[in-house]
Amino acid sequence: MNLDNDTVNTEQPLAPTSGPPPPTSGPPPPPNGGLVAWLQVAAGFVLFFNTWGLISAFGVFQTYYESGELFKTTSTNISWIGSIQSFLLQLAGLIAGPVYDRGYLRLLLVTGSFMIVFGMMMLSLCTEYWQALLAQAFCVGIGAGLLFVPTVSLLPTYFNTHLGLAVGIASSGSSLGGVIYPIVLYRLIGQIGFPWAVRCVAFIALATFIVPLAVMRIRVRVPKPRAVVDWSAFRDAPFVTFMLAVLIIFIAQCVLLFYISFYSVNRGFTNESLGFYMTAIFNAGSVLGRILPNALSDRIGVFNTMAPLTVIYGVVVLCLLAVHNAAGMVVEGIVTGFFSGMVIALPPVCFRVLTKNPSMIGTRMGQGFAISGLGLLLGGPSTGAVLGTGESLNWTGVWLYGGVCGCVAGLIIVCVRIMRAGFALNIKV
Repeated sequence: MNLDNDTVNTEQPLAPTSGPPPPTSGPPPPPNGGLVAWLQVAAGFVLFFNTWGLISAFGVFQTYYESGELFKTTSTNISWIGSIQSFLLQLAGLIAGPVYDRGYLRLLLVTGSFMIVFGMMMLSLCTEYWQALLAQAFCVGIGAGLLFVPTVSLLPTYFNTHLGLAVGIASSGSSLGGVIYPIVLYRLIGQIGFPWAVRCVAFIALATFIVPLAVMRIRVRVPKPRAVVDWSAFRDAPFVTFMLAVLIIFIAQCVLLFYISFYSVNRGFTNESLGFYMTAIFNAGSVLGRILPNALSDRIGVFNTMAPLTVIYGVVVLCLLAVHNAAGMVVEGIVTGFFSGMVIALPPVCFRVLTKNPSMIGTRMGQGFAISGLGLLLGGPSTGAVLGTGESLNWTGVWLYGGVCGCVAGLIIVCVRIMRAGFALNIKV
């Protein structure tokens, strides 16, 4: 009988075992928290601090260069320094994105950090316009570009449900940098001169770069190298349309970033001291503008968040036409700063949502920011051309230009939202 029972038992299906499940293909899901994940956010905070944060301080450089103490040239020529610097931050993503996808994060961190510190040190030695152009625009701009795209490409591999909040916290580093660096420059230029003030900025960057070099780690590695350019992106209508929107909103961003400080001094609304601090006030206002819209986007959708905020951004820029005193300038600096915060913080999340293949994040973000970065290249000089030269500057044209660009960009993002989800308002997208 035992033999019969054994025979019956061997013919029955095997019971499921309690061992580990068979391995599945592809990387595991993002941890959405934990010490390692939040360390990446902290490292991203530092990189934003020394890339967008340093570039956000260009209003101080613009105002100082306008004084003619270092060299004499037109407002348009001066704005080329900031525009090229900002554009190269985006354009370098064409190189940094594919390099990151191939696993060379450490190389990008070391090279980018060195170029920023070296560029600022060389700027401290400059006495001519072309020298400042090479050091500040090209060297610092390329270095920042090697760091920016890897930062916004790395965070989506550690977060998905809290991605907006994580990117928002990291990008708030640019706001802090935009507060600290202008104050450091203004306070030190009068005490120790422009060369040593710029060297102090370089030393701050050098010290803080230790954090990302120590903690940043690639979590998802691409199994095999891919093409440097994802040509399918140019056949993706929502992706291409969103690039156009970001290009236009970057023009509006340059209008504020480069000229809000010079405007208050030139029109006599503030004294020179408060005029220099306007850049810091503007960037202080953007701290919450980096975090709150991104946290909201996790709940209602990133395009549902960015579209209306961009339109409002254009409207508050137009409100500068009604400002005629120091109190109004401070209020406008805070309000425009808040809404400008999402210009840096939300597009990386949008590009991530528009990228169906997670392994193409670096390449797609590099392409997206490189093309939309043309707005940063055109924004400063075109605003300088609108402003004009001489005793009577066309400030009305400047704020109309920036405000209309913001409103148009917001309407284009509404079109992207409709492409993704139609006209239904209750869809998270």
